[in-house]
Amino acid sequence: MIVPFVSCMLKVNNPDIGNAMRHIAIFIFLFMAVSDAVDGYMARRNRQITRLGAFLDPTADKLLITSACLLLISQRGRIGGFPLPSTVVVLIIGKDVILTIGFVILYFMTSKIYAAPVFVGKVATTLQLSMVAGILLGPEFSSILPGWIWFLRVLWWSAAGTAVLAILIYIRNGIRYIEEYELTNM
Repeated sequence: MIVPFVSCMLKVNNPDIGNAMRHIAIFIFLFMAVSDAVDGYMARRNRQITRLGAFLDPTADKLLITSACLLLISQRGRIGGFPLPSTVVVLIIGKDVILTIGFVILYFMTSKIYAAPVFVGKVATTLQLSMVAGILLGPEFSSILPGWIWFLRVLWWSAAGTAVLAILIYIRNGIRYIEEYELTNM
């Protein structure tokens, strides 16, 4: 579903079909976000959590958030009146890049896959998904709620802040994992 989302987002500033493409993009994005939450809930409830799912689910989240953020700061995908700061995008994507590098380093050092999600990481993902949805829905919500842009500003800086906090926690946990691994394998 990321490909149709990106295709629609690349046309949101087309004068002829832009508004319709933004509405389709909103629908696709919300469908992906809700189905991801339902899928995760069902897997936990039915105790069907797999190592593959534990890897693929956050990877899909990262691809969705990364593509959405990059599109929202691009000329073709930005939503007029709701400019996502590039600093926020750098912090969000930077977290994912550092996390991926850390994952690879841990694998090469231990020959084991170590993926241990933390609560702050889940909060960061939720805030990021909410931020993207809030920006996409900005034109509609701002006509109802005049202070919507201020709400979005708090939301996107909260998303960026929790991304930074999450990566610090992941780095700490990764260092502890390596220390424990070295102690047990000496």
